[in-house]
Amino acid sequence: MPHLISPHGGDGLRPLLIEESGREARRAAAASLVQVPMSSRETSDLILMGMGAYTPLTGFMGEADWRGVAGDMKMADGTFWPIPITLSVTGDLAETIGDGDDVALVDGETGAVMGTMAVSDRYEPDHAFENANVFKTGDPAHPGVEKVLGQPPVNLGGTVTVLDEGPFRARYPNLCVYPRESRALFEELGWTRVAAFNTRNPMHRSHEHLVKIAIEVTDGVFIHQVLGKLKPGDIPAEIRVKAIDAMIGNYFAGGTAIQAGVPLEMRYAGPREALLHAVVRQNYGCSHLIVGRDHAGVGSYYGPFDAQNIFDTLWDGAIEIHPLKIDITFYCKACGGMATARSCPHGDEHRIQISGTRQREMLAGGEDIPPEFSRPEVVAILREFYASQN
Repeated sequence: MPHLISPHGGDGLRPLLIEESGREARRAAAASLVQVPMSSRETSDLILMGMGAYTPLTGFMGEADWRGVAGDMKMADGTFWPIPITLSVTGDLAETIGDGDDVALVDGETGAVMGTMAVSDRYEPDHAFENANVFKTGDPAHPGVEKVLGQPPVNLGGTVTVLDEGPFRARYPNLCVYPRESRALFEELGWTRVAAFNTRNPMHRSHEHLVKIAIEVTDGVFIHQVLGKLKPGDIPAEIRVKAIDAMIGNYFAGGTAIQAGVPLEMRYAGPREALLHAVVRQNYGCSHLIVGRDHAGVGSYYGPFDAQNIFDTLWDGAIEIHPLKIDITFYCKACGGMATARSCPHGDEHRIQISGTRQREMLAGGEDIPPEFSRPEVVAILREFYASQN
C-alpha cells in the first residue's frame, strides 16, 4: 500500500519539545543558569526543532556541522542539510560558559525561557565563508547577509531541550500545525502524494496556477504559509490567511487544498533556502515541493530558475522529497487564460507578468488590479488592509 514519505534522516520525527507536565519544573531550574538571549531567527529555529520540523537536528550546530553545512550541505555525519542552524553570543558571554555547561535559551524580544542547551562547542564562525556559500554574495544589502554580519562573533553548539511552543500556536490556533498533525491529516484524507506550496505572500493568479498544476498530479496541495518574521513591506500573516481562504473557497474544488502555517523566518537565501523548505516539508509528510520562479529569492541576487536547478546538484539519497518544477506563469491575453512559457506560443506583448512585488506596488499606489492579475475577492481583502495603514 502507498504510504507517506519518511521524515528526513529516515528514523522518524524527532520533536524536541518536552511534555507539558515537565515544563514548569525545567523552567524553574533554568532560572539559575546562564541566560543566552536569542534573535528572532534563533527563537524560530528552536521552535521548529521543538515541533520536529527540523528533524533530525538535535540542537544548534557545532563547528564541524556548521562548516560542513555551509560549505558542502553535509553535516559531520554525512546527513544532508542546506543552511547552518546556529546560535550566536557575544565574546563576553561566551567566556562565562564552559564546555558541558547547561544554559537557558531566552527569547531576546520577550524574555521568555524557551529551552535549555547542553553546550558542547564554542567557535568563531567565518561569516564571509558562510555568506559566500549560503547566499552566494557578501553584499550587506542582502537581508540574509545583513543578519549574519550583524550576529555576535561566537557560536554555541549543543543539544537542546525545548520548553516553550512559542507564540505561533496561540496566535494561529487553526493554522500552526505540527508535522505529526499534518501527517495524521494526510493519512485521514488518504493522501500519499502531497505537494507543498511555500508562500510569504497572498496568492495572486500566478500562485493559483502553480497550485492547480500541482493538484492535477498529486492527491492534494498543502499551502504552507511562512509565519516567522519577514522583511519590511511584506503583508502580515493574518491578512494572507484571509486572502488565501477567499481564493480557496471561491476558486478551488473541495478537498484539494489545505492551508496551514509554519513559524519559519525567511532568510531569502534563494536556492539554498528552497532546499531547507524541502526538508521541512518532507518532515511534514509532503512528497513534493512546488518550486516556481525565484523561490525564496530577493532582489536580483538569484536567477529565476536557480532554486530549481540546485536540486539537480544533490547526491542520491540526500533527500526523498521531489521538486515540482514549474516554469514562469503569466496571463496570456491571446490564449485567454493562465499559461507558462512551455505552453504559450505568444510574445511578451500578450503577456501580463504577475508578481507579489508588483501587486504590493499597485496596492500601495491605489492602482486598479485587473482580474487577470489577482482575484477580486483577494484584492478586496488586501485593499482593506492597505487602507487601514494610512
